[in-house]
Amino acid sequence: MDFGEKLGQAVEQNRSLLCVGLDPDPARMPAGVSVADFNRAIVDATADLVCAYKPNLAFYEALGQAGQDALRQTLRHIPDHIPVIADAKRNDIGNTTAAYARALFEDLGVDAATVNPYLGFDSVEPFASYRDRGIFVLCRTSNPGAADFQDLPCRQGRHYLPLYQVVAQRAAAWNTRGNIGLVVGATYPAELGIIRKSHPSMLLLVPGVGTQGGEVAQVLRQGADARGGGIMVNSSRQVLYASRGKDFDRAARAAALTLRDEINLHRSVLPV
Repeated sequence: MDFGEKLGQAVEQNRSLLCVGLDPDPARMPAGVSVADFNRAIVDATADLVCAYKPNLAFYEALGQAGQDALRQTLRHIPDHIPVIADAKRNDIGNTTAAYARALFEDLGVDAATVNPYLGFDSVEPFASYRDRGIFVLCRTSNPGAADFQDLPCRQGRHYLPLYQVVAQRAAAWNTRGNIGLVVGATYPAELGIIRKSHPSMLLLVPGVGTQGGEVAQVLRQGADARGGGIMVNSSRQVLYASRGKDFDRAARAAALTLRDEINLHRSVLPV
């Protein structure tokens, strides 16, 4: 089963477009709870509410070997039918990228990964060559400084387009195996709408809802495809840190349930 099939089954089974980011920050976690135990509790509390999980590898790498061990324990605990996206934002020249791809897809065994396209096609192809795995190309990111480069005008024939639109065009052209999607931040709904209109069938991973200020209604209105899908709405801190008390897992479930249902509510009123 490839990434797209696995994602589609999880979306249908859990009636969910919600992706939960597993980004453990010990400074915000309940005292005395290990990263592995924290993640296991979050997964147990939300596994019937999500379409995917997205661990950001930086949070594990920052904790050294203990963090790496916690990541592997977390990956083993996630139910097999739920896809895992490694938020790694990897890229380099071809042979190094091939090593990155092996590390993520073969060693860690994740279903998909985020990839930085700055070095061009030959640096993305080693990831995309894994036909059963998905990759999400950074296109319009959710951070305030995104415009520093992503809005720069690029000449395309007689016209100029902002860099993020050129990235989307190139990624669509590279998507010959149907396993490339785009990362487009919820904090830029107008740009999200432009990307969806230009690329009606590409899968979009949308971070930035909740703590970063993205609004669910706008995300669904601007980013969903013609069937009301084609999008994963990611939330990390809003779910993970709903409580710092002993009830953190119950609070996380309540937050995830509220967000999943809010997404579905707005999805239900989309024109199809």
